[in-house]
Amino acid sequence: QVQLVESGGGLVQAGGSLTLSCVADGDISEVNGMGWYRQVPGKEREWVARITLGGFIYYNDSAAGRFTILGDNFRKTLYLQMSDLKPEDTAVYYCGRYGTWGQGTQVTVSS
Repeated sequence: QVQLVESGGGLVQAGGSLTLSCVADGDISEVNGMGWYRQVPGKEREWVARITLGGFIYYNDSAAGRFTILGDNFRKTLYLQMSDLKPEDTAVYYCGRYGTWGQGTQVTVSS
């Protein structure tokens, strides 16, 4: 069983930066296979960035060039470095692993 705990969200002005963290606890040896997702009220959760089991990294079109996903297997922590934030990035951000989700962390970007 794996538990995921996100942190690092907050209120930031457009153009600013934030770094989210997701600590994995339990039966897990690496953060490969995990990803970041986000959800706004009334919409489906969308993936933002992920690291495959093989270590390949993918970003959705919105995140590419602005966000960086990093994994620390020793600390079992997944990070999402976000820069040049836009109001449309406002959402609850979750880390996920094979159907397991954390509680989410709110990111709000003011214009």
